[in-house]
Amino acid sequence: MTAESTDFTLLPDLAVRSLGGAVVWANDESFAEKENLIRPEESEYSPATFGHKGQVYDGWETRRRRGEVGAFPADEDCDTAIVRLGVPGVIKGVVVDTAWFKGNYPPEVSVEAIAVEGYPSAEELANLDGWTTIVERAKVEGDSKNPFAVDSAQRWTHVRLRMFPDGGVARLRVHGIAKPELRWLDSGPFDLAALENGGLVADCSNRFYSHPQNVLMPGRARVMGDGWETARGRNKATNDWVLVQLAEEGVLTMAEIDTSYFLFNSPGAASLTGIRADGSEVELLARTVLQPDTRHRFAIESDAAVVRVRLDAFPDGGLARLRLFGSLTEDARARLRAEQKGELA
Repeated sequence: MTAESTDFTLLPDLAVRSLGGAVVWANDESFAEKENLIRPEESEYSPATFGHKGQVYDGWETRRRRGEVGAFPADEDCDTAIVRLGVPGVIKGVVVDTAWFKGNYPPEVSVEAIAVEGYPSAEELANLDGWTTIVERAKVEGDSKNPFAVDSAQRWTHVRLRMFPDGGVARLRVHGIAKPELRWLDSGPFDLAALENGGLVADCSNRFYSHPQNVLMPGRARVMGDGWETARGRNKATNDWVLVQLAEEGVLTMAEIDTSYFLFNSPGAASLTGIRADGSEVELLARTVLQPDTRHRFAIESDAAVVRVRLDAFPDGGLARLRLFGSLTEDARARLRAEQKGELA
């Protein structure tokens, strides 16, 4: 993989547990539980921590496969886990992380995806036909992050990880752009910035302490580390900022800027600028003083339709969450309707 091929890791992980992902099925989890695959934190390891099944691993680990009379397994033998994405989306890349698995990682893996409606059971998913390969069977390294770019414009709801023939994987990251059902987005005003609704951070000035995508995650932040914090700015001529790509073009009515848990390092003030489809800008919220450890809610008076919003933080600091409530424009509804019917590439 080239360095450029890992750019997709800047996109949100659609499978992570904190976004609602779940490992719904695995054919085997003899040594370590399948649910570890989508934990949000990095995998950890403590040597000589033995349980009744052996060394405890922070990942998914299966038994050793055997062929006839204890021989090596056949080439097509594999262990499998199915992950329901926290929100359906277009997958741009996958990372198969084998951290700490040094002598027990799988030599090869593949990843498939499928789009299903409703809420099928684990057994139904395991027996479904129609899975599409998005990562061809490929070699992986142990104790490494193994990235694979995905070239597909389709919307998926589940992924299936296969290990050939067996072994352990610490984490499975499925990076992409959320594409929830239009019926959900069109049911009334909603948060157009939320990752689960299709929003994402397009760019930012600084990601020194934590990833800016955190500010668009569901729910309340639990600690300061759940948000986005920049380095301390020393250039008085500049300020920090984050640029949010909305789920689609919309008219915003309310904004929430949450500095919860940022007691001595929240921005002193913030402003919101909307960016129209033609690139022109409109003021949504003038520069406004912020308080530490506070959920701020502001009415937006502008009726401009915007596709992006830039939050400027003065001069620097950290935010827990950013919410931008509003409704889709008619053009946006038409585009999303066409996209979900497969009329757009």
